[in-house]
Amino acid sequence: MKFCSACGHEVQLEIPDNDDRERHVCGRCKTVHYSNPKIIVGCLPVWEGKVLLCKRAIEPRFGKWTLPAGFMENQETTAQGAARETWEEARAKVKDLSLYYLFDVPAIDQVYLFYLCELETGEFGVGPESIECGLFSESEIPWDELAFPVVIETLKTYFSDAAEGKGFPMRVDTVIRRSKRE
Repeated sequence: MKFCSACGHEVQLEIPDNDDRERHVCGRCKTVHYSNPKIIVGCLPVWEGKVLLCKRAIEPRFGKWTLPAGFMENQETTAQGAARETWEEARAKVKDLSLYYLFDVPAIDQVYLFYLCELETGEFGVGPESIECGLFSESEIPWDELAFPVVIETLKTYFSDAAEGKGFPMRVDTVIRRSKRE
């Protein structure tokens, strides 16, 4: 950030009074600009034992498969955002959303929330951010073509929970990126 969104003056990195980290602070109006993590919301939609995946038509990871998910918007709940993203990416309507997996990803300043849900009718299509969409059993999933580690972990956990038949407890995990030296 170079300029204040309140007055247009240049900002500097400094530690504001009563704070413990550097923030962008306007030299003129003294507005403190906070940079906070982004929230990504999505669904793990299920229909007759298969999960709905989308092949990405956008970067990052163009051409890779993922669960329908994206950035939460203002004025919506996380569940509303997850359902919206599923409609936008896979033209699918979902029901019975239950928070299933939360991932903290501090290295990239993101938090992911995936909702386990059902497709309302089993119908889906292709939205503008997808090349194709499809329903996959565990053995049909293109595991080597999945876009993100959080999607891989969510799918593996879902199929493990389904096989155990004991329900789908809500999970919390942290994704730690290791340096290239480790």
